[in-house]
Amino acid sequence: MLSNPTKAGRCTPALLAAGVLACFGSAAVGGEIVVTPEYSLQQAIAESRPGDVLSLGAGRYAGPVIVDHSITLTGEPGAVIDGNGRGRVITVSAPDASVSHLTIVNSGSSLETEDSGIFVTADADRTRISGNRLQHNLIGVYLKGPEDAVVENNTIIGRRDLRLNERGNGVQLWNTPGSAVLDNDIRYGRDGIFVTTSSRNIFRGNRFRDLRFAIHYMYANDSEISGNTSSGNHVGFAIMFSHRLKVFDNVSRADRDRGMFFNYANYSDISNNSVLGTEKCVFIYNANGNSFYGNRFENCDTGVHFTAGSEQNRIFGNTFINNRTQVKYVGTRHIEWSLDGRGNYWSDNATFDLDGDGIADRPYQPNNVVDQIIWRYPASKLLINSPVLQLLRWAQSQFPSLHPGGVMDSAPLINPPARYANSG
Repeated sequence: MLSNPTKAGRCTPALLAAGVLACFGSAAVGGEIVVTPEYSLQQAIAESRPGDVLSLGAGRYAGPVIVDHSITLTGEPGAVIDGNGRGRVITVSAPDASVSHLTIVNSGSSLETEDSGIFVTADADRTRISGNRLQHNLIGVYLKGPEDAVVENNTIIGRRDLRLNERGNGVQLWNTPGSAVLDNDIRYGRDGIFVTTSSRNIFRGNRFRDLRFAIHYMYANDSEISGNTSSGNHVGFAIMFSHRLKVFDNVSRADRDRGMFFNYANYSDISNNSVLGTEKCVFIYNANGNSFYGNRFENCDTGVHFTAGSEQNRIFGNTFINNRTQVKYVGTRHIEWSLDGRGNYWSDNATFDLDGDGIADRPYQPNNVVDQIIWRYPASKLLINSPVLQLLRWAQSQFPSLHPGGVMDSAPLINPPARYANSG
């Protein structure tokens, strides 16, 4: 009888079927069970014990399956679990379980029942999902309630045969404090990562393409978004109704509408991010008490669209390069964008630094009266080159008191600033 499978050999489904339970080894250590496609995967899971490793050989296995105790489900190259279009391909409902190195395909297609490639319940704290390929599932991975779960190094390719709003998200999280989504490659589907009603999450090093939003935050506080790359999505990073976030070292490249969007996102640090070549690099809407510094906004139609409902933000040490409109602010208040004598770098600021202190000799105002008129009354664009608007531009340049309010950088930088040390 095999009493130590790690030394004497690995258990096989044939031995399990014959009732040779000693193949599992001790319950404290766990054993390795080799499963082949001829054997029922769900039965192998049912016969395993906590701590066991179920290693799936190459081939196709029928889902859906439920992992209801603390085991590791892993696979050799070519091991595929197929949900056959029904429900959730794998449901994990036990703590300290692991799913790794598998190809997981063909969940059901109902958002109402949250059909997913891997669905992790609130009973599955510390579950680890790593190194898998998830394809043609409605939702890739759904963490619904577990604490301290990890989703890392997976490739998640969503549905393309459905309309955008009918698709699921790559990774979805609800009320899953302390969980992390790390170094995944996510493409297609609806949003890359969608999180709501959660806290203390880390989203780091992920890559997103061909989605609606790369990362979509709703009611998620005290979390970190860092080192992610969004390219070719509708919006890169949409942060809404969330507080005390650290958002740093992210890249949005050629996203369609907005690189970063902050809507009622408050008391957060947004630093060392790069947004390149989109309609609006950043849209700040009713977001308060944030610090924006060390960011680079380049080649966008609008660098920053800033609304009058946003207050007490500190915006300094950023780089604005070749944006068609550096800042769009429609309001009558005067907003200062510098801190402790240090402003931002503006590529269109033709100025001097006679004392050589790195600060321009004159303040910079990115907008003028004509800009305000055009934004308030779009039909006035027809008169953009008319003598009356040219006269208005000249008059404001000679009499600054005519300025109706807006953004003022009192200490614009002569050269682009170096990166800041982030607080992450």
